[in-house]
Amino acid sequence: MLYYIRVSAFILCAVLALLQLISAPIALVLGIFVSNAFSHPFPSLNNKVAKKLLQFSIVGLGFGMDIENAFASSVNSLLLIVVTIFGTIIIGYFIGKSLRLDKKISYLISVGTAICGGSAIAATAPIVNADENHITVSMSAVFILNSIALLIFPVIGHYIPLTEIQFGYWSAIAIHDTSSVVGAASQYGKDALEIATTVKLTRALWIVPLSLLTAILYKSNSGRIKIPWFILLFIIAMLFNSYYPGLNSFSKYIVIIAKSCLTLTIFLIGSSLSLSFIKKTGLRPFIQGFLLWVIISMTSIFAVMALH
Repeated sequence: MLYYIRVSAFILCAVLALLQLISAPIALVLGIFVSNAFSHPFPSLNNKVAKKLLQFSIVGLGFGMDIENAFASSVNSLLLIVVTIFGTIIIGYFIGKSLRLDKKISYLISVGTAICGGSAIAATAPIVNADENHITVSMSAVFILNSIALLIFPVIGHYIPLTEIQFGYWSAIAIHDTSSVVGAASQYGKDALEIATTVKLTRALWIVPLSLLTAILYKSNSGRIKIPWFILLFIIAMLFNSYYPGLNSFSKYIVIIAKSCLTLTIFLIGSSLSLSFIKKTGLRPFIQGFLLWVIISMTSIFAVMALH
């Protein structure tokens, strides 16, 4: 009986998210609540489904974006992207050293903060020969802060206040994971969503050169580099939307479905954040992640406000 209650509660909340009857922040909080109050009924499937749904959502959102505007946004933010990526990794090294953190955990947290959260950690972990404990602790620290960012960034943006363009750039630079970037920006407005998505995916492409650099630094011969191929599909979707105007009547429905799937993705991400998951993080990795997050958030917001 208890199992059926857990399943029913989980499915009900998932349906509310999919139908967009709740916002992205509420979906996240609801996911956390359901996971901790009833325990997750499908823990082994959660991360796999969330990952695929996120990729589908990103590609679907491409059908609502203009390729020329996206390219201009990416070019305008290129220097800021490069500076913040390598600046975050360098600062992360010294913070980790001062906290006497395990070098691999410190590096993975820095990389996750610098580029795109769990995806960057997953890509570089095999190169540095990280074990399951290194990966779990690193992802936990980054993921907890990532969830907080989804909730508070739109509030901060409206309080300052930031324009949609400024918020799009800021969220893409300062929030770790793509799902939370898109989730936060989608609440802020259409322009914020377009800029945040394209800039964040441009940032995600740095997984490839950073993985190669990591292999050199760690003298790794693994050659295992994960390339985010769904970004190519996102670009193709934008090309179709930009140069085949006859698709407009069809593409708007794809965008609606993509946004629904994104809200469901955020619910699934929240449902994977259990108390036991948080306990695995420990205090020192969380301190490093928090300090890096504050530094990149503060520096990037001043840079974005000055440039835009």
